[in-house]
Amino acid sequence: MSAQSHPLPSPGAAADKTSRRVWFDIHSWVGLKLSVLMAFVCLTGTLAVFSYEIDWALHPEMRVQPAPQRASWGAMVDAVQRGYPDWQFNALSAPRGPRSAAMASMATPAGRLRFVWVDPYRGTVTGDTHWFNAQRFFRNTHRHLMMPVKFGVPIVSALALALAATLVTSLVIYKRWWRGFFTRPRPERQRRLWGDVHRLLGVWSLWFVALIAATGLWYLVESLGGGAGGQPRVLPDAPTETATATITPAAVDRAVARARQDWPDLDVRRLGLSERGLVIEGQAQAWLVRDRANAVGFDPAGRRAFGRRDGRELGVHHRIAEMADPLHFGTFGGLATQLLWFVFGLALTGLSVSGVYLYGLRVADALRAQARRSQRAGVPR
Repeated sequence: MSAQSHPLPSPGAAADKTSRRVWFDIHSWVGLKLSVLMAFVCLTGTLAVFSYEIDWALHPEMRVQPAPQRASWGAMVDAVQRGYPDWQFNALSAPRGPRSAAMASMATPAGRLRFVWVDPYRGTVTGDTHWFNAQRFFRNTHRHLMMPVKFGVPIVSALALALAATLVTSLVIYKRWWRGFFTRPRPERQRRLWGDVHRLLGVWSLWFVALIAATGLWYLVESLGGGAGGQPRVLPDAPTETATATITPAAVDRAVARARQDWPDLDVRRLGLSERGLVIEGQAQAWLVRDRANAVGFDPAGRRAFGRRDGRELGVHHRIAEMADPLHFGTFGGLATQLLWFVFGLALTGLSVSGVYLYGLRVADALRAQARRSQRAGVPR
């Protein structure tokens, strides 16, 4: 046949093909070498999204029956103090849902941390549980692999670099990727089927991969000393003359009432107690921040407000720090966003597993092709 029937590829096309091959090799190398660790971290992080709900299902102390009226914060503090008079009361957190108990963080005389659960409707203690629960197990496993924090957090956070690399390389090697959102996997061959599944998961998870990579990079920066530092204080650095009396339930109710009066938009989510006074934290006008971003500090009697922290007034550095956790775990929108994060967390785990499986299929095809060539050449296998 003439050269015109089968024109040679242009130098530009050949160079483009070579370039895409390099990007593909980088994508495959990163995905293969880190596949086991990446899949493990993705899976534990996915389960961590619903770790509280797992604990709720496992521990009857955390479950309550809704009632028309709620007990005050002071009544719940009183119930805990009466039930565990010898334990140190550190903080009380609001229920996570209508059938969940409020959680008091306590320390035993031996220094062990325990959670005491309080019925928010009846103001009665339902029991206590160990600090190391399903939530702590999944969070610690995902965050630092149960290693010392100074080593484990940078190791896990560095996977964000790998995620970013796979994201960029996938966009280069998958031409016109935006057409793949509704492409049906082709079942003709196993390798083609799993390749289509891998690409389908990938295009739908692009936003999630980018989000997890971005927040993971922030955690890496924090672990290497680039964090935002402590929040603006709302209590004095040392106990004042008025900080001598024990914080009473009446003082708690006074402080909560005063905080709500002065800041009507504040949804009280946590109460911290110390010798310096009371700290009331919660959600207000600032979007995508942790509860601690909004806080009011009071003296132990609950009458004098020392300071106020508003999430809207935080600097850029602190605001990024406060946004990282809600975005990383999808807790900012309640059960709906948690479910969405769980689904895409499974998809991200599936990308790691399917990528390795595809590599295995590719190697198997190459070995079979080599065997066929050897047979045609008359070389025994």
